[in-house]
Amino acid sequence: MTSDRTLNILHLEDSAADHELTVLTLRRSRLRCQLHRVDSLPDFQRLTDTETYDAILADYRLPGFTALDAWAHVAQKPQHPPFVLLSGAVGEAAAVDAIRLGIADYLLKDDLPRLPHVLARALEIHEARQAREQAVSDLQESERRLADLTEHLQSSIEQERASIAREIHDDIGGALTAVRFDVAWMGRHSTDPDMQSHAASAAEMLQHAIGASQRIMMNLRPPILEQGLVAAIQWLAAGFERRSGIPAQVATSSESIHAGPDVQLVAYRTAQEALTNISKHAHPRTVHIDLSDREGVLTLEVSDDGNGIDPAMLAKPKAFGLRGLHERARTVGGWLDISSRPGQGTSVILSVPLTSPSSPPAPGDAL
Repeated sequence: MTSDRTLNILHLEDSAADHELTVLTLRRSRLRCQLHRVDSLPDFQRLTDTETYDAILADYRLPGFTALDAWAHVAQKPQHPPFVLLSGAVGEAAAVDAIRLGIADYLLKDDLPRLPHVLARALEIHEARQAREQAVSDLQESERRLADLTEHLQSSIEQERASIAREIHDDIGGALTAVRFDVAWMGRHSTDPDMQSHAASAAEMLQHAIGASQRIMMNLRPPILEQGLVAAIQWLAAGFERRSGIPAQVATSSESIHAGPDVQLVAYRTAQEALTNISKHAHPRTVHIDLSDREGVLTLEVSDDGNGIDPAMLAKPKAFGLRGLHERARTVGGWLDISSRPGQGTSVILSVPLTSPSSPPAPGDAL
């Protein structure tokens, strides 16, 4: 027993003599407890509905009902106490069947001296089960909060990316373009060859900076998604192929796939992260991207025939990129599968149920 408090025990027993013997047995064991006897099913049901008990002892056969009828009422309660059969009329087979139904234990009245031990064991098991259930509940709550936090962080990150992209476009991009025009004007209107050379070099560097700012802006907030998910994935594949020289083939189930802005963004980021990992680590000969919305499920698969991923790498605590993809998928009710074998390539599959696969996004939806 884990506590010195007095136990409140309900005793379902029609024999006053057997009840007194039970009380005496528990008193001799120095187990601090208080027994309340009841001998009818209605009274038992009323008491278990209105009172709290630490344990229930029950004879098997009582006038007009059995302990199983009493157990059926108690078992419906989410936090019911341990239920122990204490009877002289129950056979071993019936007792085993009762335990299969969830009854904690059974003891024959002929073996009554063992009751304190049986009761203590039933209480310990009950407490351990409650602790386990509480731990599972706490873990589920923690996972729910973590998922909510992840969703909030992903949303905040995307909002911050959009804000930075706007600043780059409105301030930095505009300023660089204006400076480039001024430098080009000075080069055209100067008669000094050195000045013309420096102006041309500066204009070239400014053009490079403008291109870099545009590329950064596209990565931060992909406006290509305004043209649809298919166009965005094709644009990603073309950019990957241009930078890496690795062929990237895109296959789609249709020319346009209708999904909500959040789902489109998750699919885009998943493809972007997968292609980034491929370019850094995989060294493949080819890359295939399949995009489908068949059967009301958006499916994006990015596969390669490269080095593959060591299973130990997937389990690394700091594998934040891949773990981030899993969390992104969860924020839109989807899931991510990663299949890989060293030397035989990798396949990243995103699946997201579409609530209205045939309906286009509502006008005014924004990323």
